[in-house]
Amino acid sequence: MADVLTRFKSGKIWDFKGGIHPPEMKSQSNQSPIQQSELANDFYVPIKQHAGSAGNVLVKEGDYVLKGQPLTQGDGLRTLPVHAPTSGTIKFIEKHVAPHPSGLTEDMIHIQADGLDKWREQFPLEEFFTQPVEQLIDRIYQAGVAGLGGAVFPTAAKIQSAEKKVKLLIINGAECEPYITCDDRLMRDYTDEMIEGIRILRYILRPEKVVIAVEDNKPEAIQVIQQSLHGANDIELRVIPTKYPSGAAKQLIYLLTGMEVPSGGRSYDIGVLMHNVGTAFAVKRAVIDDEPLIERVVTLTGDKISEKGNYWVRLGTPVDHLLAQVGYQYDERFPVFAGGPMMGLQLSDLNAPVTKLINCLLAPDHFEYGEPEPEQSCIRCSACSDACPVNLMPQQLYWYARSEDHQKSEEYCLKDCIECGVCAYVCPSHIPLIQYFRQEKAKIWEIKEKAKKAEEAKIRFEAKQARMEREEQERKARSQRAAEARREELAKQKGEDPVKAALERLKAKQAGSADNKETKTIVSEKGKILPDNHELMEQRKARRLAKQQAQAGTSTVTDTTPSQTDEKEAKKAAVAAALARAKAKKAAAQVESTATNSIESAVEKTDENSTALDPKKAAVAAAIARAKAKKAAAQGEAVTTNTAESAVEKTDENPTALDPKKAAVAAAIARAKAKKAAAQGETITTNETESVVEKTDENPTALDPKKAAVAAAIARAKAKKAVAQTEIVTTNETESAVEKTDENPTALDPKKAAIAAAIAKAKAKKAAAEAAKETE
Repeated sequence: MADVLTRFKSGKIWDFKGGIHPPEMKSQSNQSPIQQSELANDFYVPIKQHAGSAGNVLVKEGDYVLKGQPLTQGDGLRTLPVHAPTSGTIKFIEKHVAPHPSGLTEDMIHIQADGLDKWREQFPLEEFFTQPVEQLIDRIYQAGVAGLGGAVFPTAAKIQSAEKKVKLLIINGAECEPYITCDDRLMRDYTDEMIEGIRILRYILRPEKVVIAVEDNKPEAIQVIQQSLHGANDIELRVIPTKYPSGAAKQLIYLLTGMEVPSGGRSYDIGVLMHNVGTAFAVKRAVIDDEPLIERVVTLTGDKISEKGNYWVRLGTPVDHLLAQVGYQYDERFPVFAGGPMMGLQLSDLNAPVTKLINCLLAPDHFEYGEPEPEQSCIRCSACSDACPVNLMPQQLYWYARSEDHQKSEEYCLKDCIECGVCAYVCPSHIPLIQYFRQEKAKIWEIKEKAKKAEEAKIRFEAKQARMEREEQERKARSQRAAEARREELAKQKGEDPVKAALERLKAKQAGSADNKETKTIVSEKGKILPDNHELMEQRKARRLAKQQAQAGTSTVTDTTPSQTDEKEAKKAAVAAALARAKAKKAAAQVESTATNSIESAVEKTDENSTALDPKKAAVAAAIARAKAKKAAAQGEAVTTNTAESAVEKTDENPTALDPKKAAVAAAIARAKAKKAAAQGETITTNETESVVEKTDENPTALDPKKAAVAAAIARAKAKKAVAQTEIVTTNETESAVEKTDENPTALDPKKAAIAAAIAKAKAKKAAAEAAKETE
């Protein structure tokens, strides 16, 4: 197969299959030079104006920007920056309507112009051929240059990808679509700057041949270019026949070389690269003048526009502002198109801004535009297939697009469709084929994009899992090495493995606790399962008894009188009696108020006659009542009860054997232990009783027997108050009785006191019996 240069140098023009010859309608706008449009007051600059991803915004609301200042910045050659079209203030950064038939919104930067149009600092470059290629490519990228022929592909990325692969560089000046004349006027009005941009591209790409291709319907442009070249042999001009769509990249390459670009491939795969004449001009401005791409030539044409022509338009200018300058009168019956009649898009909102993609604004009237004919069924005439310039089968693609058979659409090479609109132009059924194909392409692209993102997410997840597993293994290895090092160090010091020994001790402890643990279930009257605190209570009881015995022993040791030896047995009996009283009070907490009232009545009667009561008998009666109540409530406290009863029996046998001093000591101990057994926060002050006991220890003869009896009654009343939590008033009355007794010790009737004691014993026994029944 012949080389691409050989075929080009042959000078032959190869005609591609299909194509049409619609009315050109170019004379409306190509008669006058390019003019400068008026600046708008508000500019809406889209963040993304190229084929690629949007860059990161560099400005914020309220910032003041200069003309040419970058507003965004990307992280690669495929993410082009956008620049401020004029100087002014950033009003907001938010959604605004886009120049698209859907009327959807895009992220845009709203700039309110200040009218000064002040440039940022510029750094022109006169001798580009003295600069490295990489620096020139970077200047093109920083200027935001994209393909202005319609694809808006980032020029810097396109140049870099084809570097050292290009043999033939084609500059496209065909401009085949009807009505559009922006490239024609640019070649005629800015010929030298365009050629300078072509030479910069040639310097970067180093092709063997450079050619400017122009259709033969532009004789003025052809003549001007020939004059500017002055017979130079580095750039060649090639005139091609007028035919739509000869300006498409693949069709123009075929016209000049007779070679087809492979399906799904790039033109540089066969050694060819193509740029638009507008792109070459933008390259010159970027490299030589340090001017970013902030404006482009736009053709304003159509019978609804009175001042037709080509204008330099700043990117971001609202369409309605631009049309108002050229005498456009809005008519809702006739739409405005962005682009030509073949490939243009109908604008749904004229507030949309001009972008790098828009090369023409077409506003037809009723002579040029008619309502679309109603769509009819396909008759399989094959007119669309015959006219398709890329040898596709539009009638088949139409069915697959309608049924959303994406697999079949791809099998029939939908991606090779250049969306030229020829098929829809020749269709006798007026089927808008190009719209179906665009929608199908968008759906396929969305599906692939989701699959791509899912695959990327899967790869990231797998990488994360692998990293986490690796880190976990590393942590385990470090821990294991550290543990081994510690074991070795301790083994050297003690001769045994401490970890192993600790594990064995733990296992033995767990096994012992499992064997010794006995599960007991206690069910309350209401059917609730209560915890088993039997063992804990036994332990507390043992500790309490040991503490009491130690206190009793200490007091015995400190007493040096000869009578202390005789008093030990009595004190022990008193201690046992106090313990019995505490148990009885705890078991009969709900019925002790009755007994308290009886004792109080007895105490009150004491105020009448205190001389008739034998203090020893009163103490004995109180001890018997306490012992009997404790025996009934404790359910098994036989030993303690017997001890108390034995002490009482001895007292019955010999009333005179009980020393009043010992009774007072026993009463004091009973009061203290009762307070401790209550354990519900009700602290009872026993300073008065203890003071009595202290006086007894100091002077055995100083205690009045009557006062001892009264103190015992007070102790019992206060213990009942701690259990019932409500006996404050009763205790106060008892204490007042004691005070009265101290004032008149002769007022107590011994008979009444004995009767009161008997009543108290009977009621205590009854309450204990009822408590025992409820417990069972």
